Amino acid sequence: MNVLIVEDETAAYENLVDILMEVAPDIQIAGNTESVTQTVHWLQSNPAPELIFMDIHLSDGSAFNIFDKIELETPIVFTTAYDRYAIEAFKVNSIDYLLKPIKVEDIRHALDKYGKLNRQDILQYLSQLTRLAPAPKYKDKLLVPYKDKLLPVNLKDVSCFYTSGKNTFIYLKDGASYPYSRTLEQIMPSLNPADFTRANKQFIINRDSISNITIWFDSRLLVTLDVEVPERIYVSKNKASEFKAWLVND
Repeated sequence: MNVLIVEDETAAYENLVDILMEVAPDIQIAGNTESVTQTVHWLQSNPAPELIFMDIHLSDGSAFNIFDKIELETPIVFTTAYDRYAIEAFKVNSIDYLLKPIKVEDIRHALDKYGKLNRQDILQYLSQLTRLAPAPKYKDKLLVPYKDKLLPVNLKDVSCFYTSGKNTFIYLKDGASYPYSRTLEQIMPSLNPADFTRANKQFIINRDSISNITIWFDSRLLVTLDVEVPERIYVSKNKASEFKAWLVND
């Protein structure tokens, strides 16, 4: 049996492999991925494994993001330290849910359970995966270091985040602006995508701060906010349709 292991901790990966080799020496480790991005690319580029052992908390976000990007037809055994209140839901709707540190009897039970499944069982289980995903938690406030203080800033008061070179700035609707130590790549996952979007490489903008949009001569969009910013905000032609759909919640 070929298995894919989705795990970003080296010690946890090695422990899982050792146990698999002890319990079922005929298992072949088809691959090991450490992130959502790597896992999606691997699954798109390789034959489907027969079973996946998957940690939920990966280096670039929740493993549930994988299910938004690719349709899986492979059963999954979750292997992670996670909210204990969720265990029963995972056990009912998944092949198994194993709390770290994983033990030999855990793997033996999971493989035995997998061996008893038919195709209909697997499809029914996969259809329930998205229901198990914890509701995303987005920030509603930031603490912004400024001089010798920490300023609490409500995200509803933020017009945009702007980066230039290695520097990032927060622009507020009242016209104030502050340097911020995080990159746009680090900031975006904590923001509600219904309220904020990455307009381009320089800007993350708040939907409620958009004053108007001009269709530029090359089909780009020129976005004007409710505050002055250091440079014009253009949305590329390729992203224009997606941006307009986001703006009207379509």
